[in-house]
Amino acid sequence: MDSSAVRSSMVRKLAQQGVSDPLVLAAMQAIERHRFVDTALVNQAYEDTSLPIGLGQTISKPGVVSRMLELLRNGGPGKLGRVLEIGTGCGYQAAVLSQLAREVYSIERLRGLHDKARDNLRHLALPNLHLIFGDGMTGYAKGAPYAAIIAAAGGEAVPQAWVDQLAMGGRLVAPVAAGAGSPGRQALVVIDRTPQGLEQTVLEAVHFVPLKSGVA
Repeated sequence: MDSSAVRSSMVRKLAQQGVSDPLVLAAMQAIERHRFVDTALVNQAYEDTSLPIGLGQTISKPGVVSRMLELLRNGGPGKLGRVLEIGTGCGYQAAVLSQLAREVYSIERLRGLHDKARDNLRHLALPNLHLIFGDGMTGYAKGAPYAAIIAAAGGEAVPQAWVDQLAMGGRLVAPVAAGAGSPGRQALVVIDRTPQGLEQTVLEAVHFVPLKSGVA
């Protein structure tokens, strides 16, 4: 499949939706999303929709991926430093992140998806991307501190381990349960570690798979 034209169309739509970071748009153009979905879904790969990837998980909408990555970069002039991704899934967002950061650690708790991501990413041979099989709830202390942390699953709260592994000046972007009054609802949360302490911003409603502990 020659996807460059449909990828360009997808990127134009992302820009129309308000994504303005040129590095994020270039990364979305560079990575072929159709390589990360099942063959039967290839024709939907560049639509702004989430798609099943097996084991009850999904690949996020391009609009959500680009929005979260733009938040993560926060208008910085160059590449991010070391980044931790919670929830590798099929490996798509990790591949996009590899274009935006000097080093990416991506952790997945489901062995089947970890192996699938490894297979999906093999053709790209990305030297700055490290895939880890493990419990994302505990982060990945060996790579800490991180300039940025991004999560592809939402829990009741941001785990303390993630906050502890965030570098000074670092930023964390994750979906979090919207609160007791909104069961099942999630909102996008941004946490910045500043010299004055942690600053948290709650943004728009989102829908991600639930954050779980342990491995399977």
